Amino acid sequence: MYGTVASSASVHAVALSEPLVKMDGKAEQYCSADPAAACRLFWNITHSPGATKFVYDYRLDVWSGKLVAIVVTFVIALVVRNIAHRMITKVTQRMAEGTVSEKAREKSKTIFEGSQALLSQRRAQRAKTLGSVLRSVASVVIMGTALFSILGYLGLNLTPIVASASVIGVAVGFGAQNIVKDCLAGIFMLLEDQYGVGDVIDVGSAKGTVEAVTLRVTRMRDVNGVVWYVPNGEIKKVGNESQNWGRAVLDIPVDIGEDVEKVKEILQATADTMAEDPQWSDLVLERPSVWGVQALAADALVIRVVLKTAPGQQGACARELRERVKVAFDQAGVSVATSSAT
Repeated sequence: MYGTVASSASVHAVALSEPLVKMDGKAEQYCSADPAAACRLFWNITHSPGATKFVYDYRLDVWSGKLVAIVVTFVIALVVRNIAHRMITKVTQRMAEGTVSEKAREKSKTIFEGSQALLSQRRAQRAKTLGSVLRSVASVVIMGTALFSILGYLGLNLTPIVASASVIGVAVGFGAQNIVKDCLAGIFMLLEDQYGVGDVIDVGSAKGTVEAVTLRVTRMRDVNGVVWYVPNGEIKKVGNESQNWGRAVLDIPVDIGEDVEKVKEILQATADTMAEDPQWSDLVLERPSVWGVQALAADALVIRVVLKTAPGQQGACARELRERVKVAFDQAGVSVATSSAT
């Protein structure tokens, strides 16, 4: 056996050491009845029977063809991934810049658009997060497909690999179902623009200003400065106090013996004066309205006044109006009830 191998190697060595003398013939004589493209190409270039037989015997023609296919597949995958990333980046940049059609802009237009800096920040953050997710998904799909194609070129049986990957995927899915739920909830939250950075939201377990939003968790800071990290999948409902417009509702308690109409006139005049003030006119979207008596008690009555405000400005407008009402009541001699408070 060893003598046969040595003899074969010696023959090939002698054949390769001989000059590549061009001879007449066909590749089928030295490769096979149906020669591979690489073997045929090698014969057409060299016309050397010994060298061509060496390429065929050691399957260099097959492996060279597989190598070319692997390289071409990998290069195509990189090109397709690059194109996909560029398209995703372009789309997300348009989202961040807000370059939507005029029809869509008019359809989504609200009474108060809010701070342009804040809206730009929200769009940029949403676009950045979605772009990152889409690029990652594109890379996994494209490069995964290329990897399976390359493994097929190498002659590997992909059935056990696919079966094992399915079993592992199921196991990981059960173990990481909370993470998957958080990420899916985060994706839908970003797509639907339920809230963003700078919004004041109430998720039931916590309320505060949103500082950061990721696919998995929302970070907010409450009025006491406490930072809350809430998994997106745990948010069953959310109240957004900063979307489109807000409403400041003030329940003013006055002494039971006060003239209701007089108090209502004072409240209306005070609120109108505030709404016309240049410092507050941009934040008060409509003329304030005095709704009337909201509640009655033994020693007090409560009169409600409301202001439609810019999103997130309810608190500031309410505080300013309370100060102005206090000054107006003092000047008119109206007594504020002490047993009730708002």
